Amino acid sequence: MVAIIRDMQGIHGVTGVWKGGWNEAGLARWAASLRAQLQAPGVTLGLAFLAPSLFPHAEEVLEILRVHGRIPCLAGCSGVGLVSGGDEFEQGADLVLGLHHLPGARVRGFHCSNDDVEAIEDARSWIERTGLPAREVNGWLIFANPFGMNGESWLRQWNQAYPGVPAIGGLASGDFSAELCQVYLDGQVHEHGLVAVALCGGVGLETVVSQGCTPIGESWTITRADRNFILGIGNRPAYSVLMETFEGLSQEDRKKSQNNLFVGLAIDEYREELHCGDFLVRNLLGGDPKNGALAVGAYPRTGQTLQFQRRDSETADAELSALLARARTRLAGRPIYGGCLTVCNGRGTRLFGAPNHDAGLIQEQLGPTAITGFFGHGELGPVARQNFLHGYTASLGLFVPKNWPEAP
Repeated sequence: MVAIIRDMQGIHGVTGVWKGGWNEAGLARWAASLRAQLQAPGVTLGLAFLAPSLFPHAEEVLEILRVHGRIPCLAGCSGVGLVSGGDEFEQGADLVLGLHHLPGARVRGFHCSNDDVEAIEDARSWIERTGLPAREVNGWLIFANPFGMNGESWLRQWNQAYPGVPAIGGLASGDFSAELCQVYLDGQVHEHGLVAVALCGGVGLETVVSQGCTPIGESWTITRADRNFILGIGNRPAYSVLMETFEGLSQEDRKKSQNNLFVGLAIDEYREELHCGDFLVRNLLGGDPKNGALAVGAYPRTGQTLQFQRRDSETADAELSALLARARTRLAGRPIYGGCLTVCNGRGTRLFGAPNHDAGLIQEQLGPTAITGFFGHGELGPVARQNFLHGYTASLGLFVPKNWPEAP
């Protein structure tokens, strides 16, 4: 069977996977069949993610999906692994497609080339480019090519243009030996830049960003920092605090933490309590016992709260489960119309030893939901209402009603 249709809800969203390679007639039948599964008068948004196997025919594939799926706005990117419903296809799938009916929503997509991104110098210019002020946007889906674009510089400007507006998606993956990835908007294939889709009107974006870590030891205040070096923690050499934290763990936890230590930087240090999901996790690149410095994959600031973190399959499972439980509480019965999931290439069977962990846990915790996504080269998602590029992360955006009556 070349097509597997996963009808997760039917009323607002369906998602399916295609395994039949390039087959024009077969793809047309499959897209029409998937559309027929959607029990709604129209499609608001389509999400398509293609494996490198379909790169030579990508434009033809997109046109078939648009016509036979009757999709007014179609966006996505390439991925070496694909996600449909509760299944993660780390190999063997050619295409996944999600169709979503979003009541009251307005969606608007655009593409920016690398040159466009370089030419835009500030937040105001981004608002002029999109034509959308922050007050009109409830969330963004963003898919970017990792080659040739300064992602960190772009994201700083973007966060200034759209403060507090969540963005979900990430960096496409593909044929890295040829430095070839693709991003998609409607019938166009772009091998550079980014595609962004604004969710406006009656639909918002509920986010879950699981960085796969758990805090260890105590939280501390950074008392001296220079560029990407942490020199002092709690008025002590940073390296000494790290070693003290490691030695204070149980023997079992020390074994788990070996080569798995990271730095967690609190984005909002005014919170009375900090838990998983409250930290921006970054790589611990090295330490110097002589001068007491720690090198990290970020630019920490003096006065920022820090807590060391451990990452392994057990903690990644526990963190995602806890964050999904929090999301379920926040939603409080609001319907989920579907969503988009970006999974790091370093997760999946590489981290968990078994397939379908992240996608399967989402279905288990939130119920049958039309989720479509891809394995990326970097994941985009908010921490404490500020968007960041992450690694080793599962970044989930759920399409939900913007306004929903409070429970009595």
